[in-house]
Amino acid sequence: MRQLIVRPELYQFDTARQFAEAFELGEGDLVITNEFVYEPFFGALGLSCDVLYQEKYGRGEPNDEMVEAMIADVQRMKEHRRVIGIGGGTVLDISKIFALKYLCPVERLFDREPPIEKSRRLVLVPTTCGTGSEVTNIAILAFLKRNTKFGLADDTMYADQAVLIPEFLENLPYPVFAASSIDALVHAVESSLSPNATPYTKLFGYKAMEMILKGYREMTDKGPEARLPLLRDFLIASNFAGLAFGTAGCGAVHAMSYPLGGTFHVPHGESNYAVFKGVIDHYLERKPDGEIAALAEWIGSVLDCNAEKAYEAMFELLDRILTRKTLKEYGVHEEMLESWTNEVMNGQQRLMRNSFVPLDAEQVLKIYHKLYE
Repeated sequence: MRQLIVRPELYQFDTARQFAEAFELGEGDLVITNEFVYEPFFGALGLSCDVLYQEKYGRGEPNDEMVEAMIADVQRMKEHRRVIGIGGGTVLDISKIFALKYLCPVERLFDREPPIEKSRRLVLVPTTCGTGSEVTNIAILAFLKRNTKFGLADDTMYADQAVLIPEFLENLPYPVFAASSIDALVHAVESSLSPNATPYTKLFGYKAMEMILKGYREMTDKGPEARLPLLRDFLIASNFAGLAFGTAGCGAVHAMSYPLGGTFHVPHGESNYAVFKGVIDHYLERKPDGEIAALAEWIGSVLDCNAEKAYEAMFELLDRILTRKTLKEYGVHEEMLESWTNEVMNGQQRLMRNSFVPLDAEQVLKIYHKLYE
């Protein structure tokens, strides 16, 4: 059994300028990013690389139409030797696609009809503290005609280098910080409960949980601004969680969040949080012992409570960081839940097989109904 994948070389710099100089950004590089990231940090450096601003092709999380439009523009440029993704999960996932040889039509790519071959070196630089995507081989796209999200996972999609730069997090809006860091926590929890978890993945997953939960306690004691001295810790915790789920995988929380995110364009971390408690509660009903009990002991030690109260205390803490909504509050109609269940069971088995306990359609639907209102 594979114990741990650590594929990209990992770098850390204090500033974006240090990174640009060390990696010699310039001609032959395609930088995929956001204008609000590039201009303040790189605009004055006079770099000769080609730059694509993701938001000019559509807002929100990545989708097939956005990527197709970007591909059309890239095909009019000179050939690139490197793709450098600098941004949140949207940008990083798109950048993984652009490092491949065969890009379009992107729907066929995700159906794995053309071969998955890498033709450019890939450098990934996260600007949030949630996805861990810089160290994983997975790209997630929403397919608008299908009203859901799908993942493409292949070892050729690992970055060659991943770069952590805490400076990028300093001006991150609080709602983005909250949703992305909770996403990292979900990665850590799901990977630790996965049947594919190993002592090595749990080493990273448990440490990520500890760093994030301690940071949240500091924020609830001293206010949201208390996160600022802890940004490096949150960035590293997100990276640890990425290393954990890159090997052990995520499970039902991610699988069940995709229809919500794909239909209502809810940010990824927020959509995960919307179903997180429902899934954990169901796990506890079905199998309160084993790894979920061991994890409760650990969470209790971090939050200074006994194991029996650990999950309750964790969700009370998370609710002070980000407001948790019911599915109905997002505009979901109850009759959607059955079709969402079918989507999960038929299209998300890559994730569902990593669930702490196996879930059938009846159980998934039951969880959705409990989360509805």
